[in-house]
Amino acid sequence: MSDFRVPYCQENYRLVFSDKQLLVVDKPAGLLSVPGRHPNNQDSLIGRVQRHYPEARIVHRLDMATSGLMLMARDADTHRQLSKLFERRQIQKRYLAVVAGTTALQGSIGVPLICDWPRRPRQKVDWQNGKKALTRFRRLHSESGQSTVVLEPVTGRSHQLRLHMAHIRHPILGCEFYAPDTVRRRANRLLLHATQLGFTHPASGEWLTLDSPAPFSNASLTPLTDRAHDRTASV
Repeated sequence: MSDFRVPYCQENYRLVFSDKQLLVVDKPAGLLSVPGRHPNNQDSLIGRVQRHYPEARIVHRLDMATSGLMLMARDADTHRQLSKLFERRQIQKRYLAVVAGTTALQGSIGVPLICDWPRRPRQKVDWQNGKKALTRFRRLHSESGQSTVVLEPVTGRSHQLRLHMAHIRHPILGCEFYAPDTVRRRANRLLLHATQLGFTHPASGEWLTLDSPAPFSNASLTPLTDRAHDRTASV
């Protein structure tokens, strides 16, 4: 068992959406999604949410360092249905990130990933044994040697967005695992935020799109329309 103690997160979650079947909440950076193994790492998003909604159930997770939208179920049937939507990749997820360098205007990254067991929770690229992973990205803005990008994970591997961006030499600012020290020190937190969730409501059948602006960027999600200098990357 690791002796790492998670510092207490002063910022609390924000309720974005609620009805009888589900909740969507905005998790702050620095808060675990679920309790850790160590007895001193029991504070978590689900624990805080359950103080007000005891029936809430986790459907998916975000890394402790990542902020943004998380979807929770309020009953067993909704939990099963939402879990199936994730398994079938029928939930649209968008993240906003600030990365080092000037990226291509848009592209996709499809390198396979596997757990780096001697250094876990780190992951690594493994072309022979890794699991399929796919991320699409689109640049919104670039200045001062860094780019604001929208990331759309098609698969949901652990650390996928962090490692994929580092693999194409555009690591996310503030990333403690995959960014060199000079890039890590350019931000006081991981500049990665789950900014949008889109899914079909399991009870009503209505398509819902929930948004949360990134606390570190004012970039718009509106696609760029100037195609004159479009560069597309595919890895």
